[in-house]
Amino acid sequence: CGWSILLTGVINDVNWKTFDHAYPADELMPLTCRGRVRGLEPSRGDIDDALGKFSLTLIDTLDTLALLNKTVEFEEAVRRVVADVRLDNDIVVSVFETNIRVLGGLLGGHSMAVMLKESGRMVWYQDELLHMAKDLGLRLLPAFNTSSGLPYPRVNLRYGVRGPETRTGTETDTCTACAGTIILEFAALSRFTGDPTFEAHARRALDFLWEKRQRNSNLVGTTINIHSGEWVRRDSGVGAGIDSYYEYLMKAYILLGDDRFLQRFNTHYASIMKYISQPPLLLDVHIHKPLLPARTWMDSLLAFFPGLQVLKGDIRPAIETHEMLYQVTKKHNFLPEAFTTDFRVHWAQHPLRPEFAESTYFLYKATRDPYYLEVGRTILENLNRFARVPCGFAAMKDVRTGSHEDRMDSFFLAEMFKYLFLLFAEEDDLPFNVEDYVFTTEAHLLPLSLSTASNSQAGEELDDSNFEWTCPNTRLLFPDPAFPRNLRKPIRSTVDKSCPRPTTHREPGMGRPPLRAQDFMASNPEHLELLRRMGVSLIHLKDGRVQLVQHATQAVSAIAAEDGMRFMQEMMELSSQQQKEQLPPRAVQIVSHPYFGRVVLTAGPAQFGLDLSKSSSGMRGFVTVAEPYNGCSELSNGEIVAGRIALLQRGQCMFAEKARHIHKAGAIGGIVIDDNEGSSSDTAPLFQMAGDGRNTDDVTLPLLFLFHKEGNILLEALKEYREVEVLLSDKARDRGETLSKTERRCEYEKMLICEEVLTQDCSTEEKDHTSPASLEPVDQSQLTTQEQTTDDSVLGQESVQPAEGLGSYVSVDVGEEPAVDGDSSSQSVDSLMADWQEDLEAFKQMEKDEL
Repeated sequence: CGWSILLTGVINDVNWKTFDHAYPADELMPLTCRGRVRGLEPSRGDIDDALGKFSLTLIDTLDTLALLNKTVEFEEAVRRVVADVRLDNDIVVSVFETNIRVLGGLLGGHSMAVMLKESGRMVWYQDELLHMAKDLGLRLLPAFNTSSGLPYPRVNLRYGVRGPETRTGTETDTCTACAGTIILEFAALSRFTGDPTFEAHARRALDFLWEKRQRNSNLVGTTINIHSGEWVRRDSGVGAGIDSYYEYLMKAYILLGDDRFLQRFNTHYASIMKYISQPPLLLDVHIHKPLLPARTWMDSLLAFFPGLQVLKGDIRPAIETHEMLYQVTKKHNFLPEAFTTDFRVHWAQHPLRPEFAESTYFLYKATRDPYYLEVGRTILENLNRFARVPCGFAAMKDVRTGSHEDRMDSFFLAEMFKYLFLLFAEEDDLPFNVEDYVFTTEAHLLPLSLSTASNSQAGEELDDSNFEWTCPNTRLLFPDPAFPRNLRKPIRSTVDKSCPRPTTHREPGMGRPPLRAQDFMASNPEHLELLRRMGVSLIHLKDGRVQLVQHATQAVSAIAAEDGMRFMQEMMELSSQQQKEQLPPRAVQIVSHPYFGRVVLTAGPAQFGLDLSKSSSGMRGFVTVAEPYNGCSELSNGEIVAGRIALLQRGQCMFAEKARHIHKAGAIGGIVIDDNEGSSSDTAPLFQMAGDGRNTDDVTLPLLFLFHKEGNILLEALKEYREVEVLLSDKARDRGETLSKTERRCEYEKMLICEEVLTQDCSTEEKDHTSPASLEPVDQSQLTTQEQTTDDSVLGQESVQPAEGLGSYVSVDVGEEPAVDGDSSSQSVDSLMADWQEDLEAFKQMEKDEL
């Protein structure tokens, strides 16, 4: 009772925070405390198809408020929906999500409103929610206009699926659950309104799926072509893509009383238990070869299945699978979006899915075993400890690190808290008898009074061998209270052996605490020793990369071998994550005499330090070779590096360590040059430098990476001219932007007064600013004064468009000077401009080549 009261307060608090911060948006963004409005936030792909600018969360949680006996809040929410929500939106939405969340929410809300009206409250209610539900149903109907009767996966709420204005209707495939999870809502709508159209379309879709089952295995695939009926994905399971198809066959029988649905469910269920169920696992198989597994991991959506098995009356496998899911949950705090057969993380996200809580509730209802109250308490405590944020509950981006995602789906309030409240509530806490209702897949409440005595079609023969007409009495099935515990014990043991819990004190390299992938440093002798003990070998490849190989037989013990496997898995996941976070290339542009911005070197970015893409001017400075060249210890020439961009060699320590050493010496930036001779951006993919697994917020300077070939160009320039100035930026700048006025005048007039200008002005400027005797960078105040006194008359008509983008490095022959004769001074400005234009065209061509 105490837990149900606590839950009521929590749900009420979150509901009002959602209303305060997000209304009338579809969802709450709990980290930024604002509403998620489709089109105003960055697209998340298919996830956003649930959003239709129809106050999704408010509609989805209507019957939750009624169940909590929040009558005043429920009535206010209904008034808001009726007054504010519009369904005639020019927006493309998911047929599946809109049906289960919005249509189901409106029908569930209508059921609650009718109940309250019959008890003397909400006497003003005149079926407004039902009218909205019928309006929405009519807007979904165009999606069913296919030769098969299977609906299109998406529909435009205003324009349907036909015509260019719909921006949909070109899809050919849909998931089995998407087409098979319509019958409850559409049948309820037909029976509430008296219009049989909706139920007829939903039945036709279900009939087609049944006909397309694989006749030998009696299984269905995951994805089907809505026109031809051919299976696109032929893997079959009880998780994502199929899950609620099976659920709705069983519940359609419960709600509608049609025997055919029970027959179909029992036929499928027998095949599921024969091919897919490998207690306690549920593994996908191929529909044509059901003895052949389709994958070695499970997704979290299958967590609903033990609850469905309870409705079926098959309690023993429900207990076993649920216990496996609980042990995985205890190890990761939440059920990962997907996990392997040895119960490790496969996909680390957790969007606060309610399926595990749903099964926990149904198992408690069936067995009255207090063990499931403890499971529910674990779920609730983990939500409060790890997911609760000031504005609600945030989805977990990674269950391993505890990082959050700015996301709170409407199903969290519609399902998760509804099932948890029902789990802990006593009968006196409930305002009505929930046994009079069936739960949809979104946990909306549809009254069983909609059922007919018999809806079987006349003349159709049913196969009685596929019927199990009654559910077993669990008290007779399990007379011994210890029996469920005996079922759970081996499951717990299996999970423990596959993924042993961490202990606090163990020998390094002998189990926990193991070496974590994000902490690994190839130059750390202790880490290398830990790898050796775990049977992991480190191989240095010719291109500078490091390859890790594990031989479990070479580990010092079985526990160390298991730690090695865990380390390798983490390393693969870390590498995959870094590839997903691929950054665009950067540019190192040599801007000093005699290059004047013509040489642009393609550079790799760092995942830490100053982000050059957010800097309009980049970082400009003179380069100096660090001592030691590898930058792995405190610099001995720190006084020279100060105020300059340090050149470093790759290898022997982490990139972040190099950055910290040059930062300490006072450098304004760094360039790491590859030590793998012959490497080039022409032939190698873009290289980006990762951090060292620790916080790198202390590194505030920019760090770029050059392959060996590009780095040699920079080193050769430094060797020949001693003082080389570069610009580090996100893309190459137009040469006019990289030159001072004197430099531009020299460049512009070099064919007019080449010898005189180069020997006087340019040389003077070089002496003033880049004298070999001075290792200090250009004094900006002096430069400004000099620029102000420079004659600008020659440059007054200059109009050159910058060449954007990043080309390959550009080599320039700076050894030759153009011949000068007596007529050179008479060369036209048009001719000079033509030369400039040629250069610009060359830059543009290089950009195209690079792309």
